[in-house]
Amino acid sequence: MYFQRLEDLRIDNDKTQAEIAEYLGCQREVYRRYEKGTRQIPVDLLIKLSLFYNVSIDYMVGITNTKKPYPKSK
Repeated sequence: MYFQRLEDLRIDNDKTQAEIAEYLGCQREVYRRYEKGTRQIPVDLLIKLSLFYNVSIDYMVGITNTKKPYPKSK
C-alpha cells in the first residue's frame, strides 16, 4: 500500500519522520500515522511529497511501479 512507499522514499532519501513532518507543516506523530496507514494523507500533502521526492503520485499510491512523474505540460 502507499503508506509503505512513504516510508521507503523517506528512508531512501536519508530523512527522518521529524524532517518530513516539518516540511509538510504537521507534527511528527501525524506524519508517523500517514506512514503506518492509520490516518489518510491529504491530497495536498501527497502532491507536496511527490514534488519533494520527484516521483509521481501514481507511484506513491501504488498504481504504478514507475517512479518518474509525468512530463510537465508547456
